[in-house]
Amino acid sequence: MPAFSLMIQGTTSDAGKSTLVTALCRLFLRRGIQVAPFKPQNMALNSAVTQDGNEIGRAQAVQAHAAGLEPHVDMNPILLKPNTDTGAQVIIQGKAVGNMNAVGYHEYKSIAKIAALDSYHRLAEQYQAVLIEGAGSPAEINLRARDIANMGFAQSINCPVIIIADIDKGGVFAHLVGTLDLLSQSEQDRVIGFVINRFRGDISLLQSGLDWLEERTGKPVLGVLPFLKGFHLESEDAVAKSPIKTDTNAKLNIVIPIMPRTSNHTDWDALRLHPDVQVTLVGANESIPPTDLVILPGSKSVQSDLAFLRQEGWEDYLKKHLRYGGKVIGICGGYQMLGEQLLDPLGLENQHPNTQSAGFGFIPMETVLKEDKQLKQRSGQLAFSTNSNGYPHVTGYEIHSGVSYFSTTATINHFSLLNNEKNTENSEKEGYISDDGSIIGTYLHGVFDHPEALQALLNWAGVDQAAAFDYNQYRDSEINRLADSTEQHMDIDALIKTCRAFH
Repeated sequence: MPAFSLMIQGTTSDAGKSTLVTALCRLFLRRGIQVAPFKPQNMALNSAVTQDGNEIGRAQAVQAHAAGLEPHVDMNPILLKPNTDTGAQVIIQGKAVGNMNAVGYHEYKSIAKIAALDSYHRLAEQYQAVLIEGAGSPAEINLRARDIANMGFAQSINCPVIIIADIDKGGVFAHLVGTLDLLSQSEQDRVIGFVINRFRGDISLLQSGLDWLEERTGKPVLGVLPFLKGFHLESEDAVAKSPIKTDTNAKLNIVIPIMPRTSNHTDWDALRLHPDVQVTLVGANESIPPTDLVILPGSKSVQSDLAFLRQEGWEDYLKKHLRYGGKVIGICGGYQMLGEQLLDPLGLENQHPNTQSAGFGFIPMETVLKEDKQLKQRSGQLAFSTNSNGYPHVTGYEIHSGVSYFSTTATINHFSLLNNEKNTENSEKEGYISDDGSIIGTYLHGVFDHPEALQALLNWAGVDQAAAFDYNQYRDSEINRLADSTEQHMDIDALIKTCRAFH
């Protein structure tokens, strides 16, 4: 069976590109088609670690799961992780190559495109179909030169394109017609149709608009996908501030600060979905409510985010919170902030060598930022808790440049015992838990995803007999719900036929 590709581009960010690719990955898998997801260039602070220790965008890891695959670096060969408003860490085929500002990266695109094409062709040789996700909008006129994220890439590999738009935002017809009109004729010719996303209401009321759109553009509307109430899919980048639920009778209240460079905020998805937990996200200039547990999340720029927290009053809040019996968890960058010192001898975060910042001082350790990034998938047991089967299982992944060192005079209780790939007979001690059990620090992202670890951590936080919740199982059921809805409102077999004919 010949290989074919299809690219999903959007009229805006968050139009539904990631969700449509995820749905199609699952639907192609159901049809016995060996399919792989692919995104040539991704800009996001949510990332994932592959089994072989490479870093890719979180959305492509979810799409790989939908396709029944392990995530691989070729699925997202270029990842940009913003560390300032004008600059980002550039990751090529899973490894950081340095920090660049927007102008510098624009010049670098011709080199990056080689890596993107290299990864794409490897996937195309291995799989019967490759589903490609664009980035932002193909109609960003200022970014058209050297484009490797949207039409520039589609032109390079000669693949068909679907343009998706979010009707829930309003202006859907203007978005679709305007986007198409801003494309060159050759780019318009490869657009095989439109998809309208997140529609609410009676489809008959939309029909006249659909007829006009098809007549105006000469392109078919391939599907109108409904708004799925309560739908959850791991976010590619933006933090969803609105609560998934509001439960005044929750057994545990959690507060999490949202910093300018918060990373891997999928860490708390399992908590936001748990029936016994209420999560409140607190941004800049917002009052911090009383709570049972504070989670300090990961950060792409730990020193500047630490300064932000101090400016927002979090240092005094944490001291009072702990004094009155509250609990704190620091994850990755948040873990580093809980220590005594942050040292950056190479100037990795702000291009100024030999900078240092005082941490909050709750953990007797200092962290030194180093050039080599730690990228590992991890599994093991929690060291501070037991259940009927012994020590609860924990899984996660590490993404960090800092290396932390405990004070030589302190007695350290470790958070977990992780499997050591180099020495399978000895476990690796990881993280920290204070003597009084009020503070936990860990480098493990995804620490709440395994049901045993989630149950143990909720018990530690004060929830007796927490409801069982398996986040990974829940995520898979949501992917199936998305795929079922997409199949109901799109002719998938006709789409596959059109894609094969395009080639």
